[in-house]
Amino acid sequence: MSKSENLYHAARELIPGGVNSPVRAFTGVGGTPLFIERADGAYLYDVDGKAYIDYVGSWGPMVLGHNHPAIRNAVIEAASRGLSFGAPTEMEVKMAALVTELVPTMDMVRMVNSGTEATMSAIRLARGFTGRDKIIKFEGLLPRPCRLPAGESRFRRVDPRPAELRRASRPISPNIP
Repeated sequence: MSKSENLYHAARELIPGGVNSPVRAFTGVGGTPLFIERADGAYLYDVDGKAYIDYVGSWGPMVLGHNHPAIRNAVIEAASRGLSFGAPTEMEVKMAALVTELVPTMDMVRMVNSGTEATMSAIRLARGFTGRDKIIKFEGLLPRPCRLPAGESRFRRVDPRPAELRRASRPISPNIP
């Protein structure tokens, strides 16, 4: 048994489904998720010593690759001042100025912690700009937990997948609405 398989078995005893994200579950394809030990440049290395080209890029944040010395040193320097303050910082202002300078059509920047927060901000912006109070939401897309502000969800459910995919797929959390 590989080290990844052993870790997956142990994780299933401690973490629902053995992973902390439904995307990593592999239950739909009958496999074992890769347990990553380290990354460098464009490569991920699993606990079994195998190297993989990282086509995922941690779903976006690692677009520049892993472990570049200049980025690593900047992160270490920033972390030495503290990790999270729950309050505005000068660096936020500098970053917003840089983004708006690099993207001239962008007047302002909203920095958020998750796809759900980004979607909620986009919904608020669209509703405020258009003056409309209705949106279209496609079921099954990420971020799944996103709801309309104030918890409102008056949606008609429509499954966009072809019939053959609806039959072939397995729910990640059966019987949980």
